Amino acid sequence: MNVRVENNFGSVEVNDEVIKTLAGAATIECYGVVGMASQQIFRDGLAELLGQDNYQKGIVTRVEKNVLHIDLFVVISFGIRVSEIVHEIQKKVKYDLEKTLNIDLGSVNVFVQDVQR
Repeated sequence: MNVRVENNFGSVEVNDEVIKTLAGAATIECYGVVGMASQQIFRDGLAELLGQDNYQKGIVTRVEKNVLHIDLFVVISFGIRVSEIVHEIQKKVKYDLEKTLNIDLGSVNVFVQDVQR
């Protein structure tokens, strides 16, 4: 799924993989984030921690009425307020994507899959 960005100079289509890569990089930079997680939790209740090349598996993007929505699946570190980490992730991802791609970002949903010490 590509996102179309239009301005005075013309239009550009941004590939879904580019959006996921930028969102993953912004997420990992946030304090308290251990890494990106798989969307599915395994039998033992543990989340798979994804490597840098696989961040896209922990991010879901969808476009509704020309507005981009992003779901992020993360693993966070123990001892820090979950609400603070999630809020920081939402702010950073929204800011980075809107500034870099000049797109209208509707929501950034963060799903905490695991907490690690």
